[in-house]
Amino acid sequence: MDFFEQQDHAHRQSRTLLILFALAVLAIVAAVNLSLALIWHYLFALRMPGGVAYPRGFFFVNTGVTLLFIGGGSLFESFRLRDGGEAVAEMAGGHLVHPSSTDRKERRLLNIVEEMALASGIACPRVYVLEREAAINAFAAGYHPNQAVLAVTQGALTRLTRDELQGVVGHEFSHILNGDMRMNIKLISVLFGIQMIAGFGQELMYWGASWRSTRSRDDKGPPLQLIMVVVGAALFVIGYVGIFFGRLIKSAVSRQREFLADASAVQFTRNRDGIGGALRKIGGLGVASACGSRIDNPRAEQMSHMFLGAARANLMSGLFATHPPLQERLRCIYGHALSFLDAAEIIDPLEQADVPTGFYGFGARNVEAAQQARTLSLPRADSAAARPPLCLLTAARGSATAPALVYALLLDRQEPQAYALQQTLLRQMAGQHAELAQQLLLEIEAMSEPARLPWLDLAMPALQLLTPTQRAQLLALAAKLIAADARMTQSEFVLQTVLERRLGPQAGRYIAVRYADLSELRGEVCLLLSLVAQTHAGAATLAAFVRAAALLPDLGLREYELQASVQSDFFTVRQALEKLNRLAPLAKPFLVRALLTAAARAPTVQIAPAPADLVRAMCAALDVPVPDCLLPTAMPT
Repeated sequence: MDFFEQQDHAHRQSRTLLILFALAVLAIVAAVNLSLALIWHYLFALRMPGGVAYPRGFFFVNTGVTLLFIGGGSLFESFRLRDGGEAVAEMAGGHLVHPSSTDRKERRLLNIVEEMALASGIACPRVYVLEREAAINAFAAGYHPNQAVLAVTQGALTRLTRDELQGVVGHEFSHILNGDMRMNIKLISVLFGIQMIAGFGQELMYWGASWRSTRSRDDKGPPLQLIMVVVGAALFVIGYVGIFFGRLIKSAVSRQREFLADASAVQFTRNRDGIGGALRKIGGLGVASACGSRIDNPRAEQMSHMFLGAARANLMSGLFATHPPLQERLRCIYGHALSFLDAAEIIDPLEQADVPTGFYGFGARNVEAAQQARTLSLPRADSAAARPPLCLLTAARGSATAPALVYALLLDRQEPQAYALQQTLLRQMAGQHAELAQQLLLEIEAMSEPARLPWLDLAMPALQLLTPTQRAQLLALAAKLIAADARMTQSEFVLQTVLERRLGPQAGRYIAVRYADLSELRGEVCLLLSLVAQTHAGAATLAAFVRAAALLPDLGLREYELQASVQSDFFTVRQALEKLNRLAPLAKPFLVRALLTAAARAPTVQIAPAPADLVRAMCAALDVPVPDCLLPTAMPT
């Protein structure tokens, strides 16, 4: 399966999850009504002279209150987790690792994550460390690949070698790319709602047992305390029956995904001893200290399906286990069983450089080519000529300086009048960033145009640390800098599209699928193909459009539908991208393939920098990884 098939599979699993959740809720509602009916019959009908009929609306009220607790609890938890991965990481007790961290262990982790993000074509995830967790474990969380966070335990940070840590990160990147994260967050909310019944029953028993009675001798019927205790006990038992089935659902959904993520980690890193060594050390740590991958956070059970290894041990491991046994996972990786490894702490991990240091090949379609090359051509620590400018690297990793880098990318000294207005805007609105932006501009101007966009990707973790107000200010000033010359160039459209998709108000929020097929958005598809085709000159424009349209025969696009004025109407293009982002996952690869065809030169099938950046921006807007052929092969110099 490729990325889009995995996304579609995740959507189908989400629908299955909702069906199973609905069945569990119906079972709980039926059990609540049956239990309360029996309790009422025993406490009142049998003990009162002449019996007592059920009150009017008895079953209706029981059902309504039960649904209110379950549905309200799930909605409450969903609202609490509306910020996606960041909320989950904080719930797990995670500490955000600043992109400019100089701690050697944290720097090593950040470098690995940056390498994989650049190679897989998604925004660099924010990184968290669970400092209170001595076990070896990790998880990825978020609603979208471009808004993910990645968290590792302190034990993983201190006990794993670089190759092993890279294997763990590769495992989590598989979850990011395969659409597992959104479903995992849904599971947290669903289980919280089901758990509300048990929690309410427990509280009711406590109130009944601790409430002092004011009952008179003339009162008939059972005491109120007894009713509360009995009803609370019934709800507590019913609630845990719901949790029982909820855990079964969670276990069934997550177990098979771990095998896929392990295999993906081997494919990503081209090194089975990476993820394999990490799993062997989890086993060794479990034998030595009963720690292994156990998470001590009180909410670990609720999040257990998200982790690399089993966060909690289960007595009924075959039934409730969210992860396959370690030996079974090792057998799938190596083909045979292996002994566990000692997981001693690594006191001072060696890291060759403070920049991404070359890495094994990633990507679904060019893995073998990357294997032959062994590494993509990121700068090596021993290559001074290939080292990125230190001032840009420092600016990209600091939340206080990253906005200045963004402004520098948007400045244009080619048009003196517009540049003068941009300088005025910077002095008025950018504050301390104004001077730094001017300094960074000198380095940026020495780069080629296509070498600039990767710097925005590299700065994204630092930019995402900005407050909502600071993000809004950055986006507002960026829009004014772009409008300084009263027109928008393609490069400005690319930068603004990436900025708004990853930093705008809706960044990281769940986007529901609304369109099942490209035919429902024929006009929008035609608009994008026209825009990409117009990056060619002369007759090549129409030829590129026709080649791309031929890949989408169901849309029936004709030559005369090529839109010649689309380059001056980027607002309409942005609206089209917003609609197309609501496409079903399996419909998006056809669109991406058509866009690549429109971008390629015939007959060489090469893609020039300008259309490549344009398609990369469209991929960001569509929340899909950048195709392998568009990935940067070198850091900008």
